Amino acid sequence: QVQLAESGGGLVQPGDSLRLSCTVSGPTFSDYTMGWWRQVSGKEREFVARISRIQSITWYPESVKGRFTISRDNAKNTLYLQMNNLKSEDTAMYFCAASIHDFPYIRSHFLSWGQGTQVAVSS
Repeated sequence: QVQLAESGGGLVQPGDSLRLSCTVSGPTFSDYTMGWWRQVSGKEREFVARISRIQSITWYPESVKGRFTISRDNAKNTLYLQMNNLKSEDTAMYFCAASIHDFPYIRSHFLSWGQGTQVAVSS
């Protein structure tokens, strides 16, 4: 089972950009479809990006489409989330997660999670 560690969170102003990273250790990173989720305290965890293990096909919900970009570097065992034009509603704890499914779409499809990195967007 893989182990994941997020980094790159912080406090930014509306309109700013931030890039999150997720380093992965364990079995072959390229065997996993990867995802980014976020959670505000007291609310459901929200799925914000996915990149498949085959062909690196990406998916985003409407809430972040056009602003967030997920990517992966299999040579570095690292997953990224580039976040542009950040809004106050993007404030959350961000988690990366790994799945053995080709196109996971619910939380239970992901078997490994990181500890999270906090993103705060405020003026």
